[in-house]
Amino acid sequence: MVEQTSGRQPVAQVHVTRLSLTDFRNYHALALDLAPGAVVLTGENGAGKTNLLEAVSFLSPGRGLRRAKFDDVARVGAETGFAIHARLEGPFGECEIGTGTAGMQPGAETGRRLRINGETARTADAMLEWVRVLWLTPAMDALFTGPAGDRRRFLDRLVLAIDPAHGRRALDYEKAMRARNRLLSEDSRDAGWFDAIETQMAETGVAIAAARAEMVRLLAAMNERLPADGPFPTAEIALEGTIDAEIGRNAAVDVEEMFRRLLRDHRPRDRAAGRTLEGPHRSELLVRHVPKDMPAARCSTGEQKALLVGLILAHARLTGELSGSAPILLLDEISAHFDPDRRAALFSILEELNCQAFMTGTEASLFSAIEGRAQFFSVSTGAIHEPR
Repeated sequence: MVEQTSGRQPVAQVHVTRLSLTDFRNYHALALDLAPGAVVLTGENGAGKTNLLEAVSFLSPGRGLRRAKFDDVARVGAETGFAIHARLEGPFGECEIGTGTAGMQPGAETGRRLRINGETARTADAMLEWVRVLWLTPAMDALFTGPAGDRRRFLDRLVLAIDPAHGRRALDYEKAMRARNRLLSEDSRDAGWFDAIETQMAETGVAIAAARAEMVRLLAAMNERLPADGPFPTAEIALEGTIDAEIGRNAAVDVEEMFRRLLRDHRPRDRAAGRTLEGPHRSELLVRHVPKDMPAARCSTGEQKALLVGLILAHARLTGELSGSAPILLLDEISAHFDPDRRAALFSILEELNCQAFMTGTEASLFSAIEGRAQFFSVSTGAIHEPR
């Protein structure tokens, strides 16, 4: 099997050197020293392997790889919320990130606290200045056949890793759309309010669509550089939607005006539906298996898994080149469905990317190809055994 390579020198690595958890999921208290490179977590299902990956995923904006409510993340029986502390090393030297809900009012769901190097951070996007975290979980195996909203969220996570402003755009658009939907549900006829809200939706919505389109272009360019006979197939992605069709054809200001007019003209239809029916929140991400020239949704389960891994690896390479440092990868149950050759190819690519990669599995034997080149931990019911 041919190794997938870009022929470039690896970018600098950012890695977690120490991870401390307090009342996080099934961990009452945990302090874990970590090495650069691959980190392998093995143990029975339900032991807490994915919980550790979820904790690392909180080093990025959002609600982590499970998209869980913060109250659900805190350990059952904990008197207060959860806390995560991570020490990072990278080209910047050392960085300390602390986040969680410890001390906050239960059920508030107003976000989580964040401190970077001892200073309170204004937004979670500030973490992207220090580290980018990407993940792949078994729940994503149905990405190509599940709801379109899952694919949009997946694409937006890819965009956010290289464009930190994307998260704010998405939040602003959602806030404006909720305000418009409220006016629709109240049967408001206040044209002035509608005009103001729709102008904001047009500006942020077109910016979202443009950022997504740029990600599609960048991934296509990355795929052209990768060998056609690599161990993981390349994915061709495209966006389908009214606004997406206009991006690249017309100037952004013209697309904004078109979207604004569309929202205005569709008020009666949207009022009848009780929600906004046009915009980037309705776009569809189309994915094709390039070697087979087939829509991803029609591929076998194994082909879809390999295609998704290939897409994540291409994006990890792209993120490293654009940000100047390799992202941290969280790969949950990554090896279970691959044969030994493909597992070995995956491990080789991860080493080439020069990233810290957290991988989980039920058996350590699945990772025998990196014995001596990875840090191994055994996980059992909220406890971590010393690396062997």
